[in-house]
Amino acid sequence: MQVGESLRGHEDWVLSAAFSHDGQRIISGSLNNTIRIWDAAAGTQVGVPLQGHTDLVRSVAVSPNGKRIVSGSYDRTIRIWDAETGTQVGEPLKGHTNLVWSVAISPDGKRIVSGSGDNTIRIWDAETGTQVGEPLRGHTSYVMSVAISPDGKRIFSGSYDRTARLWNA
Repeated sequence: MQVGESLRGHEDWVLSAAFSHDGQRIISGSLNNTIRIWDAAAGTQVGVPLQGHTDLVRSVAVSPNGKRIVSGSYDRTIRIWDAETGTQVGEPLKGHTNLVWSVAISPDGKRIVSGSGDNTIRIWDAETGTQVGEPLRGHTSYVMSVAISPDGKRIFSGSYDRTARLWNA
């Protein structure tokens, strides 16, 4: 694949992208509610599009071991996918009362963090899909981005309210 070459397959805007930690796969999420997995070296799609969200896919993340893909959607859910088979793992994670703007996975792969249009950040157990603790509150508008520190102890969030906040995970 040439640098700058288009990866063909999406039928609508591509809104999110993430590399697997080994750099061999690229994950992308689209306005048409789908997620695609790409071979980074060849630039070709791997398998069929992942389908399950009922609204656009705004954020994607890949677990450190590359076995799971996490997606956040305007349908207010977070979904976990098996990166090898493309099948959904468990039920959608529900709790946000507005659009899910951003997702991240902890370095040990045990926690998922999500930011939402309900102005909250939620922490989820990646294995059970249950919410861990209470939502983190403090932003006065949409939480549009979340990140987890390399040691997994801190969460960083960015919001439409023009603030960035640091939280204990």
